[in-house]
Amino acid sequence: MYCTRNVHDDLIWVGADDRRLVCFEGVYGVPDGVSYNSYLLLDEKTVLFDTCDRAVSDVFFENVSHALGGRRLDYLLISHMEPDHAATAEGLLLRHPEARILCNAKEKAMLEQFFPGFDFSGRIELVKEGDVFSAGKHELRFLMAPMVHWPEVMMTYDSTSRTLFSADAFGVFGALNGRLFADEADFFTENLGEARRYYTNIVGKYGPQVQAALKKVAALEVETVCPLHGFVWRKGFDAFLEKYRLWSSYEPEEKSVLLAYASVYGHTENAANILAAKLVERGVRVRMYDTSVTPASYIVSDAFRCSHLVFAATTYNAGVFVTMENLLHDLAAHNLQKRKVAVIENGSWAPMSGKVMRELIAPMKNIEFVADNVTLKSALSEGQLAALEALADTIAADLKA
Repeated sequence: MYCTRNVHDDLIWVGADDRRLVCFEGVYGVPDGVSYNSYLLLDEKTVLFDTCDRAVSDVFFENVSHALGGRRLDYLLISHMEPDHAATAEGLLLRHPEARILCNAKEKAMLEQFFPGFDFSGRIELVKEGDVFSAGKHELRFLMAPMVHWPEVMMTYDSTSRTLFSADAFGVFGALNGRLFADEADFFTENLGEARRYYTNIVGKYGPQVQAALKKVAALEVETVCPLHGFVWRKGFDAFLEKYRLWSSYEPEEKSVLLAYASVYGHTENAANILAAKLVERGVRVRMYDTSVTPASYIVSDAFRCSHLVFAATTYNAGVFVTMENLLHDLAAHNLQKRKVAVIENGSWAPMSGKVMRELIAPMKNIEFVADNVTLKSALSEGQLAALEALADTIAADLKA
């Protein structure tokens, strides 16, 4: 049975929620599911903006059929070729052989890669930056957004309704659960964390490319934003746009400390707990994670959020404990920069984790180590409390400065 929602009188959401997905892209946990958004424009020509993941294909095809109401589908417009948005393109075209495809040259190449047995001849109309397509009343202009987050991505601006179809930009993890619009919920209380986790892990590496796309968006009069995941924006979007400006420029969102630790038998964790307590006593906000328990995507998200980072880890196989090593590789891969960093190492006979952590962190851009390593040998001794006191003083003073 169909489940559609009106964005405007002539623009209908025909997507679907997926609450059975465990890991988005096979790596990012989505305990609240994810939405796959597709939109159908009913003008003189009917235009479908993207398709959906195969997991929700039955609901998606029913939604499209219901929304068309017996009309023919004139165009499939492709914003992004990633299979969570394009996997059902072939099935759609088989159901609607009359439909033509609006896409750019890079999308055309990927269509032929993903669907090698399908005959696209005579069905594709190529568009490029600045081209305008008339659906009748609605004028659609195409804006290329490469590496947000694939090289073929493009956004579409409907100048008639002032609607931006933003592809993967401005997406959010989590099923819609019946709420299509961001203003139907307290977005910045309930959903900002999953929006940040989505941005930092999916798009975070490509800050300069996001900045280039934001400049294009800034030149438009935008009243509605329709992303491919998450809520549609009708008001309050400027506040969310400001978050994107911060995240894409790698500026910290707040003055606070992320304290991530990797501990085998609890001694490194104890030192991390003591440091956290001393920081809180000094009025510092602390976000604390055990890298062996919390998936890296959540820690990466808060690393983009916080101004100061503390990493505490035991030595393991003459290096650094594996979950901390994986986290630091992940932060480097997502291009994190402009942070103040401190390191706590532990090792019963040859402490090496501090050296290795510094080697992994140092190549990141505009990173400043605010103190020498604090070194533990097995358990924290009474005499080493002074070192944690001093580190807390240094971090607190730097935050207040």
